Amino acid sequence: MTRKIRTRIAPSPTGFLHLGTARTALYSWAYARHFGGEFVLRIEDTDVARSTQDSVDQILESMRWLGLDYDEGPIYQMQRLDRYKEVLDHLIAQGKAYYCYSTPEELETTREAKRAKGEKTLYDGRWRPGTGKTLPMVPDGVLPVVRFCNPPDGDVTWDDLVKGPITISNREIDDLIIARTDGIPTYNFAVVVDDWDMQISHVFRGDEHINNTPWQINIFNALGAPLPQFGHCPIILGDDGQKLSKRRGAVSVTAYEEAGYLPEAMLNYLARLGWSHGDEELFGRDQLVAWFDGTHLNKSPAQWDPIKLLWVNAQYIKQADNKRLATLVAQQLVKLGITLEAHVVEVHLPQLCALLKDRCDTTIALAQWAAKFYGDVLPDAAELAQHVTDSVRPAIALLGEKLAVCSWDKVTIAAMIKEVLVVQGLKMPQLAMPVRVLVMGTAQTPSLDSVLEICGREKVIARLGKASNMTL
Repeated sequence: MTRKIRTRIAPSPTGFLHLGTARTALYSWAYARHFGGEFVLRIEDTDVARSTQDSVDQILESMRWLGLDYDEGPIYQMQRLDRYKEVLDHLIAQGKAYYCYSTPEELETTREAKRAKGEKTLYDGRWRPGTGKTLPMVPDGVLPVVRFCNPPDGDVTWDDLVKGPITISNREIDDLIIARTDGIPTYNFAVVVDDWDMQISHVFRGDEHINNTPWQINIFNALGAPLPQFGHCPIILGDDGQKLSKRRGAVSVTAYEEAGYLPEAMLNYLARLGWSHGDEELFGRDQLVAWFDGTHLNKSPAQWDPIKLLWVNAQYIKQADNKRLATLVAQQLVKLGITLEAHVVEVHLPQLCALLKDRCDTTIALAQWAAKFYGDVLPDAAELAQHVTDSVRPAIALLGEKLAVCSWDKVTIAAMIKEVLVVQGLKMPQLAMPVRVLVMGTAQTPSLDSVLEICGREKVIARLGKASNMTL
């Protein structure tokens, strides 16, 4: 193909950006970037009754968070109505489209009659012009739609980038409505004009659009416009085996940002949800661009696996820059009622993230751990009863005394713990577990000396001191 590679994503602002649409956007973006082409964002807002500005804002925010930068857009269909009318008038003048005055009641009556005979409920063509055909009288007070003159015979065939050759007979489809009574174009017409005007060379989309493709190809041909190459990606299935959709438990892309996921983890997971490069599981956006040439796209539906996504996110958190994590964790801490001063976020919190990130799979989990260092700690009652016993209280008190006056660094703290163990005749778990419970509220923490060092002398001494007057 000698045309410049130009792809697009064209979400409808009737709700949040769906995960399937996000995956399609990723594939379209990666394909354009791989071949040095261009990626276009178009907002298909002709469903005036359901389109909202909030949805537009959420789509734009989702694209920003995912890092899917676009070369053109956002382009809004409702700002292109004059162009659609121009093309409609052209098709009507050429006899390739026509006005249809059938009322919804008449169409339903005709469909019912065909159902009763076991026939396909296609439009009966009563208003379609033809040689020697006399059309009905134009009824008073009825606003017409515009229908496309679909070829009555022959087949529509294309070589799909994902599914291979697909053929659909023109006898299976009818004269599509391409403009409503108010003049606003329907999806299948507007998308063709847009892709033509925007010189889109490759269209990746969900395979629910396969049945729309014959109509669109026929409209392209009627306009004498070059056809893009189509690639129809299989649907994403939810946990219940049904299509993951806005109506079946799917959440917005931005909800994953709020839930503490990293955009690079989401990109990685979405890319593997229907495409592969050997056995590679983890890869960055640059590697994806280098690999993604439109091949190795799966033909079968993909299964959304929240556990796998969480694992992928955990791997990226482990690799993430600590200062970047600190900024994200600080935002999550605000939701927990903890606001940190700027110098704490800049200096102390990155150290804390470095200590904790290996055991966390989201920034929310990181924030919950960080809250133990910056907020109040309420030890678990069962763990207190199990670990903070009368027999270990003297050791806790002695450790508190030593930590109050020693140098405050990990090596010295570790040495003080060992001294107390020797003096009290205890093993490490017998002292470490109650200290963890008192200082962090749980017996499971990273290495004790590291936790105490970063928690700070004042808090450690205060929290250990509670053991002396604690009634169990």
